[in-house]
Amino acid sequence: MTITVLVVDDQPLVRDGFRLILDLQAGIEVVGSAADGVAAVDAVARLDPDVVMMDVRMPVLDGIEATRRILSDGRGRPAVLMLTTFDMDEYVFGALRAGASGFLLKDVGREALVEAIRVVAAGDALLAPGVTRRLVEEFVRQPAADSLDPPSVGLLTPRERDALELLARGLSNAEIAAEMSVGEATVKTHVAHVLMKLGLRDRVQAVIFAYEAGVVRPAH
Repeated sequence: MTITVLVVDDQPLVRDGFRLILDLQAGIEVVGSAADGVAAVDAVARLDPDVVMMDVRMPVLDGIEATRRILSDGRGRPAVLMLTTFDMDEYVFGALRAGASGFLLKDVGREALVEAIRVVAAGDALLAPGVTRRLVEEFVRQPAADSLDPPSVGLLTPRERDALELLARGLSNAEIAAEMSVGEATVKTHVAHVLMKLGLRDRVQAVIFAYEAGVVRPAH
């Protein structure tokens, strides 16, 4: 199936550049573009793309608020991939809390950009290298949550909770499998159960949940 993409950026050259890259890829079609957040919200309603490549800093309405509005209907689509030149925590947190499925810097390579489109279109989450580490560092700096064991965590089996903790520390499936002495398929099953039981959309939300709920403590 063809992945349809909406490109949102206030710079015409950036929009044209992304369109050129993506239109050359088999199975990806750029169905439209927008220069600000308001236009992006309107374009999503009209075009119903699978993926929105969303700039963070734009006039009229920024990308974070536009993402929040686009995903406010609870449909879980489109997947929003945030793109910015700024590698700063407040943008990471704002984008992820707004419901974005991925966060990449604009200097990402062509192949990595295309792969990111495919990853988020498939329903997975994607973070730029180092973003998970910064999320961890930010939550370590914050005061611990009042409730270190929220009721919903009790729904998890011990192994599922182990998987959540390792995931929140930024480990990949392969690394989690090594830590838990199980296969990657088992890790994927544990992660899927965690998301389902906690009502989370993806791994990004799982990381945020783990730290905000105090499941992973600053000692990690």
